[in-house]
Amino acid sequence: MLAQLFWATNFIFGARLIDEFTPVELTTYRWLGALPLLLLIAWWLERPNWRAAWGEWKWHLLQAMLGMVGYTLFLYAALETSSSVNAGVISAMSPATITIAAVILLGERVTRLSAVGIALSIVGVLLVVLAGQSGASGLAVSIGDLLLVGSVLVWTAYVIVSRRLRTPPITATAVQVALSVAVLLPLLAITGAPAQPTAQGWFGLIWIIIFPSALAYLLWNIAAATLGPSKTGVFLNLLPVFTTIIAIALGDVVTVWQIVGGVIVLAGVYLATRPPRVPADPPLYADGAGEPAAVHTSPIEIVGHGHPSPAGESAGDDAADARGRDDRP
Repeated sequence: MLAQLFWATNFIFGARLIDEFTPVELTTYRWLGALPLLLLIAWWLERPNWRAAWGEWKWHLLQAMLGMVGYTLFLYAALETSSSVNAGVISAMSPATITIAAVILLGERVTRLSAVGIALSIVGVLLVVLAGQSGASGLAVSIGDLLLVGSVLVWTAYVIVSRRLRTPPITATAVQVALSVAVLLPLLAITGAPAQPTAQGWFGLIWIIIFPSALAYLLWNIAAATLGPSKTGVFLNLLPVFTTIIAIALGDVVTVWQIVGGVIVLAGVYLATRPPRVPADPPLYADGAGEPAAVHTSPIEIVGHGHPSPAGESAGDDAADARGRDDRP
Protein backbone atom coordinates (compact mmCIF):
# COMPACT_ATOMS: atom_id res chain seq x y z
CA MET A 1 0.00 0.00 0.00
CA LEU A 2 2.83 2.40 0.82
CA ALA A 3 4.50 1.70 -2.53
CA GLN A 4 1.29 2.60 -4.35
CA LEU A 5 0.85 5.69 -2.18
CA PHE A 6 4.37 6.87 -3.01
CA TRP A 7 3.86 6.28 -6.74
CA ALA A 8 0.60 8.23 -6.58
CA THR A 9 2.48 11.22 -5.15
CA ASN A 10 4.64 11.24 -8.28
CA PHE A 11 1.56 12.24 -10.29
CA ILE A 12 0.55 14.84 -7.70
CA PHE A 13 3.99 16.41 -7.25
CA GLY A 14 4.82 16.08 -10.95
CA ALA A 15 1.76 18.12 -11.91
CA ARG A 16 2.94 20.91 -9.63
CA LEU A 17 6.66 20.73 -10.38
CA ILE A 18 6.15 20.96 -14.13
CA ASP A 19 5.59 24.71 -13.63
CA GLU A 20 9.14 25.03 -12.25
CA PHE A 21 11.06 22.35 -14.19
CA THR A 22 10.83 21.29 -17.79
CA PRO A 23 10.07 17.60 -18.41
CA VAL A 24 13.73 17.01 -19.36
CA GLU A 25 15.00 18.72 -16.20
CA LEU A 26 12.57 16.94 -13.92
CA THR A 27 13.34 13.54 -15.47
CA THR A 28 17.10 14.08 -15.32
CA TYR A 29 17.18 15.37 -11.74
CA ARG A 30 14.85 12.62 -10.59
CA TRP A 31 17.02 9.76 -11.82
CA LEU A 32 20.30 11.48 -11.03
CA GLY A 33 19.22 11.86 -7.41
CA ALA A 34 17.69 8.38 -7.20
CA LEU A 35 20.71 6.55 -8.65
CA PRO A 36 22.83 6.30 -5.47
CA LEU A 37 19.78 5.27 -3.45
CA LEU A 38 18.87 2.52 -5.92
CA LEU A 39 22.45 1.26 -6.00
CA LEU A 40 22.41 1.03 -2.21
CA ILE A 41 19.05 -0.77 -2.17
CA ALA A 42 20.21 -3.21 -4.88
CA TRP A 43 23.34 -4.02 -2.87
CA TRP A 44 21.30 -4.46 0.31
CA LEU A 45 18.60 -6.72 -1.11
CA GLU A 46 20.21 -8.58 -3.98
CA ARG A 47 24.01 -8.56 -3.54
CA PRO A 48 24.26 -8.13 -7.32
CA ASN A 49 26.82 -9.54 -9.69
CA TRP A 50 27.47 -6.32 -11.59
CA ARG A 51 29.55 -8.04 -14.28
CA ALA A 52 26.71 -10.40 -15.10
CA ALA A 53 24.25 -7.50 -15.10
CA TRP A 54 26.46 -5.54 -17.48
CA GLY A 55 26.54 -8.56 -19.79
CA GLU A 56 22.95 -7.63 -20.68
CA TRP A 57 23.80 -3.97 -21.27
CA LYS A 58 22.07 -3.80 -24.68
CA TRP A 59 18.75 -4.88 -23.18
CA HIS A 60 19.27 -2.57 -20.20
CA LEU A 61 19.92 0.34 -22.56
CA LEU A 62 16.70 -0.41 -24.44
CA GLN A 63 14.86 -0.65 -21.11
CA ALA A 64 16.36 2.64 -19.96
CA MET A 65 15.17 4.40 -23.11
CA LEU A 66 11.68 2.94 -22.72
CA GLY A 67 11.00 2.94 -18.99
CA MET A 68 13.14 5.68 -17.46
CA VAL A 69 13.61 8.16 -20.30
CA GLY A 70 10.59 7.57 -22.55
CA TYR A 71 7.88 6.81 -20.01
CA THR A 72 8.94 9.54 -17.58
CA LEU A 73 9.28 12.22 -20.26
CA PHE A 74 5.85 11.31 -21.64
CA LEU A 75 4.35 11.46 -18.15
CA TYR A 76 5.82 14.81 -17.11
CA ALA A 77 5.11 16.38 -20.50
CA ALA A 78 1.51 15.15 -20.21
CA LEU A 79 1.08 16.79 -16.82
CA GLU A 80 1.60 20.20 -18.45
CA THR A 81 -1.89 19.96 -19.97
CA SER A 82 -3.57 17.04 -18.17
CA SER A 83 -4.40 16.41 -14.53
CA SER A 84 -2.82 14.13 -11.96
CA VAL A 85 -6.15 12.28 -11.60
CA ASN A 86 -6.25 11.57 -15.33
CA ALA A 87 -2.66 10.33 -15.08
CA GLY A 88 -3.63 7.91 -12.31
CA VAL A 89 -6.70 6.61 -14.12
CA ILE A 90 -5.09 6.23 -17.55
CA SER A 91 -1.96 4.62 -16.07
CA ALA A 92 -4.20 2.09 -14.31
CA MET A 93 -4.96 0.44 -17.64
CA SER A 94 -1.33 -0.70 -18.00
CA PRO A 95 -2.07 -4.30 -16.88
CA ALA A 96 -4.70 -4.55 -19.62
CA THR A 97 -2.39 -3.22 -22.34
CA ILE A 98 0.37 -5.55 -21.15
CA THR A 99 -2.04 -8.46 -21.46
CA ILE A 100 -2.92 -7.42 -25.02
CA ALA A 101 0.76 -7.15 -25.94
CA ALA A 102 1.53 -10.53 -24.38
CA VAL A 103 -1.22 -12.15 -26.46
CA ILE A 104 -0.18 -10.46 -29.73
CA LEU A 105 3.61 -10.63 -29.38
CA LEU A 106 4.20 -13.63 -27.14
CA GLY A 107 1.25 -15.86 -28.00
CA GLU A 108 -0.04 -16.03 -24.44
CA ARG A 109 -3.59 -17.06 -23.68
CA VAL A 110 -6.40 -14.83 -22.51
CA THR A 111 -9.79 -15.96 -21.25
CA ARG A 112 -13.07 -14.57 -22.46
CA LEU A 113 -13.55 -12.85 -19.13
CA SER A 114 -10.14 -11.20 -19.49
CA ALA A 115 -11.09 -9.98 -22.97
CA VAL A 116 -14.24 -8.41 -21.53
CA GLY A 117 -12.15 -6.76 -18.82
CA ILE A 118 -9.72 -5.32 -21.38
CA ALA A 119 -12.59 -3.86 -23.39
CA LEU A 120 -14.14 -2.44 -20.24
CA SER A 121 -10.91 -0.75 -19.16
CA ILE A 122 -10.57 0.86 -22.59
CA VAL A 123 -14.14 2.20 -22.30
CA GLY A 124 -13.29 3.68 -18.91
CA VAL A 125 -10.22 5.46 -20.27
CA LEU A 126 -12.23 6.80 -23.22
CA LEU A 127 -14.75 8.26 -20.78
CA VAL A 128 -12.00 10.06 -18.89
CA VAL A 129 -10.18 11.24 -22.02
CA LEU A 130 -13.23 12.35 -24.01
CA ALA A 131 -16.14 13.26 -21.75
CA GLY A 132 -13.96 14.11 -18.77
CA GLN A 133 -12.32 17.01 -20.58
CA SER A 134 -15.45 18.67 -21.81
CA GLY A 135 -18.28 17.92 -19.40
CA ALA A 136 -21.65 18.43 -21.03
CA SER A 137 -20.39 20.71 -23.80
CA GLY A 138 -19.19 17.97 -26.10
CA LEU A 139 -16.17 15.79 -26.66
CA ALA A 140 -12.60 17.00 -26.45
CA VAL A 141 -9.18 15.43 -26.19
CA SER A 142 -6.21 17.18 -24.61
CA ILE A 143 -2.65 16.70 -25.80
CA GLY A 144 -1.77 15.70 -22.25
CA ASP A 145 -4.19 12.79 -22.28
CA LEU A 146 -2.79 11.56 -25.58
CA LEU A 147 0.70 11.73 -24.07
CA LEU A 148 -0.55 9.72 -21.08
CA VAL A 149 -1.83 7.04 -23.43
CA GLY A 150 1.58 7.13 -25.10
CA SER A 151 3.26 6.65 -21.73
CA VAL A 152 1.14 3.55 -21.12
CA LEU A 153 2.17 2.11 -24.48
CA VAL A 154 5.85 2.84 -23.82
CA TRP A 155 5.56 1.23 -20.39
CA THR A 156 3.90 -1.81 -21.93
CA ALA A 157 6.87 -2.23 -24.27
CA TYR A 158 9.20 -1.88 -21.29
CA VAL A 159 7.48 -4.71 -19.43
CA ILE A 160 7.39 -7.00 -22.46
CA VAL A 161 11.11 -6.49 -23.16
CA SER A 162 11.95 -7.09 -19.49
CA ARG A 163 11.13 -10.77 -19.97
CA ARG A 164 14.45 -11.23 -21.70
CA LEU A 165 16.43 -10.08 -18.68
CA ARG A 166 18.06 -12.34 -16.11
CA THR A 167 19.29 -9.50 -13.93
CA PRO A 168 17.45 -9.23 -10.57
CA PRO A 169 14.80 -6.49 -10.67
CA ILE A 170 16.24 -3.81 -8.40
CA THR A 171 19.73 -4.31 -9.82
CA ALA A 172 18.27 -4.01 -13.32
CA THR A 173 16.49 -0.82 -12.29
CA ALA A 174 19.74 0.65 -10.92
CA VAL A 175 21.67 -0.23 -14.09
CA GLN A 176 18.94 1.23 -16.28
CA VAL A 177 18.78 4.42 -14.23
CA ALA A 178 22.55 4.82 -14.59
CA LEU A 179 22.24 4.46 -18.38
CA SER A 180 19.31 6.89 -18.37
CA VAL A 181 21.38 9.51 -16.58
CA ALA A 182 24.15 9.08 -19.15
CA VAL A 183 21.60 9.75 -21.92
CA LEU A 184 19.76 12.59 -20.16
CA LEU A 185 22.70 14.71 -19.00
CA PRO A 186 23.79 15.68 -22.55
CA LEU A 187 20.13 16.35 -23.40
CA LEU A 188 19.85 18.58 -20.34
CA ALA A 189 23.00 20.46 -21.35
CA ILE A 190 21.44 21.18 -24.74
CA THR A 191 18.06 22.29 -23.41
CA GLY A 192 19.55 24.45 -20.65
CA ALA A 193 19.31 24.68 -16.86
CA PRO A 194 16.13 25.77 -15.06
CA ALA A 195 15.33 29.25 -13.84
CA GLN A 196 15.30 29.52 -10.04
CA PRO A 197 12.89 26.97 -8.52
CA THR A 198 11.18 27.91 -5.30
CA ALA A 199 11.83 26.16 -2.01
CA GLN A 200 8.62 24.21 -2.62
CA GLY A 201 9.98 23.16 -6.00
CA TRP A 202 13.18 21.75 -4.53
CA PHE A 203 11.18 20.02 -1.79
CA GLY A 204 8.94 18.38 -4.39
CA LEU A 205 11.96 17.21 -6.38
CA ILE A 206 13.59 15.70 -3.28
CA TRP A 207 10.30 13.97 -2.46
CA ILE A 208 10.12 12.42 -5.94
CA ILE A 209 13.74 11.26 -5.70
CA ILE A 210 13.30 9.58 -2.32
CA PHE A 211 9.75 8.25 -2.21
CA PRO A 212 8.41 7.35 -5.70
CA SER A 213 11.87 6.63 -7.14
CA ALA A 214 13.64 4.72 -4.36
CA LEU A 215 11.50 3.74 -1.37
CA ALA A 216 8.57 2.62 -3.51
CA TYR A 217 10.82 0.13 -5.33
CA LEU A 218 12.20 -1.12 -2.03
CA LEU A 219 8.77 -1.65 -0.45
CA TRP A 220 7.20 -3.11 -3.60
CA ASN A 221 9.91 -5.68 -4.11
CA ILE A 222 9.86 -6.74 -0.46
CA ALA A 223 6.08 -7.15 -0.78
CA ALA A 224 6.43 -9.12 -4.01
CA ALA A 225 9.01 -11.42 -2.43
CA THR A 226 7.01 -12.11 0.72
CA LEU A 227 3.39 -12.12 -0.55
CA GLY A 228 3.95 -13.50 -4.03
CA PRO A 229 2.98 -11.90 -7.36
CA SER A 230 -0.75 -12.66 -7.31
CA LYS A 231 -1.48 -11.09 -3.93
CA THR A 232 0.84 -8.17 -4.57
CA GLY A 233 -0.64 -7.42 -7.98
CA VAL A 234 -4.04 -6.70 -6.43
CA PHE A 235 -2.60 -3.59 -4.81
CA LEU A 236 -1.88 -2.02 -8.22
CA ASN A 237 -5.55 -0.99 -8.26
CA LEU A 238 -4.86 1.43 -5.41
CA LEU A 239 -2.80 3.77 -7.61
CA PRO A 240 -5.69 5.78 -9.14
CA VAL A 241 -7.57 5.62 -5.83
CA PHE A 242 -4.70 7.16 -3.88
CA THR A 243 -4.09 9.72 -6.64
CA THR A 244 -7.71 10.87 -6.54
CA ILE A 245 -7.83 11.05 -2.74
CA ILE A 246 -4.64 13.11 -2.55
CA ALA A 247 -5.80 15.40 -5.36
CA ILE A 248 -9.10 16.07 -3.59
CA ALA A 249 -7.30 16.68 -0.27
CA LEU A 250 -5.08 19.27 -1.97
CA GLY A 251 -8.06 21.06 -3.48
CA ASP A 252 -7.85 19.80 -7.05
CA VAL A 253 -11.08 19.59 -9.04
CA VAL A 254 -12.21 16.02 -9.71
CA THR A 255 -15.05 15.52 -12.19
CA VAL A 256 -17.79 12.92 -12.11
CA TRP A 257 -16.48 11.48 -15.38
CA GLN A 258 -13.05 10.95 -13.87
CA ILE A 259 -14.58 9.02 -10.99
CA VAL A 260 -16.93 6.98 -13.18
CA GLY A 261 -14.21 6.27 -15.73
CA GLY A 262 -11.76 5.33 -12.99
CA VAL A 263 -14.19 2.84 -11.47
CA ILE A 264 -14.81 1.28 -14.89
CA VAL A 265 -11.06 1.04 -15.55
CA LEU A 266 -10.46 -0.67 -12.21
CA ALA A 267 -13.31 -3.12 -12.81
CA GLY A 268 -11.94 -3.92 -16.26
CA VAL A 269 -8.38 -4.38 -15.03
CA TYR A 270 -9.62 -6.68 -12.27
CA LEU A 271 -11.42 -8.88 -14.80
CA ALA A 272 -8.48 -8.78 -17.20
CA THR A 273 -5.84 -9.81 -14.67
CA ARG A 274 -7.62 -11.99 -12.11
CA PRO A 275 -6.33 -15.56 -11.94
CA PRO A 276 -8.64 -17.94 -13.83
CA ARG A 277 -10.89 -20.25 -11.88
CA VAL A 278 -10.66 -23.98 -12.28
CA PRO A 279 -11.98 -24.95 -14.74
CA ALA A 280 -11.00 -21.77 -16.58
CA ASP A 281 -12.93 -20.17 -19.39
CA PRO A 282 -11.95 -21.51 -22.80
CA PRO A 283 -8.96 -19.51 -24.06
CA LEU A 284 -9.42 -17.25 -27.04
CA TYR A 285 -5.84 -17.95 -28.09
CA ALA A 286 -4.43 -21.42 -27.86
CA ASP A 287 -0.75 -20.68 -28.34
CA GLY A 288 1.57 -20.04 -25.43
CA ALA A 289 1.01 -20.50 -21.75
CA GLY A 290 1.29 -18.68 -18.49
CA GLU A 291 -0.56 -16.00 -16.60
CA PRO A 292 -1.20 -12.84 -18.66
CA ALA A 293 1.51 -10.21 -18.18
CA ALA A 294 3.70 -12.57 -16.15
CA VAL A 295 7.36 -11.71 -16.51
CA HIS A 296 9.50 -14.80 -16.24
CA THR A 297 12.43 -13.62 -14.19
CA SER A 298 14.09 -15.07 -11.14
CA PRO A 299 12.43 -14.43 -7.78
CA ILE A 300 13.94 -11.78 -5.56
CA GLU A 301 16.21 -13.01 -2.83
CA ILE A 302 16.38 -10.59 0.08
CA VAL A 303 19.77 -11.29 1.58
CA GLY A 304 20.29 -11.33 5.30
CA HIS A 305 17.08 -9.60 6.36
CA GLY A 306 14.74 -12.46 7.13
CA HIS A 307 12.59 -12.16 4.01
CA PRO A 308 13.49 -15.00 1.64
CA SER A 309 11.32 -15.26 -1.42
CA PRO A 310 8.74 -18.04 -1.13
CA ALA A 311 9.79 -21.26 -2.78
CA GLY A 312 8.30 -21.71 -6.19
CA GLU A 313 6.96 -18.17 -6.44
CA SER A 314 8.35 -15.54 -8.77
CA ALA A 315 8.12 -11.87 -7.94
CA GLY A 316 9.28 -10.98 -11.40
CA ASP A 317 5.87 -9.86 -12.65
CA ASP A 318 5.28 -7.31 -9.94
CA ALA A 319 8.89 -6.24 -9.81
CA ALA A 320 9.06 -5.70 -13.53
CA ASP A 321 5.80 -3.73 -13.47
CA ALA A 322 7.16 -1.74 -10.57
CA ARG A 323 10.38 -0.71 -12.32
CA GLY A 324 9.69 3.05 -13.23
CA ARG A 325 5.85 2.89 -12.72
CA ASP A 326 5.34 6.30 -11.67
CA ASP A 327 5.06 5.92 -12.56
CA ARG A 328 3.94 3.51 -12.66
CA PRO A 329 7.22 5.09 -12.50
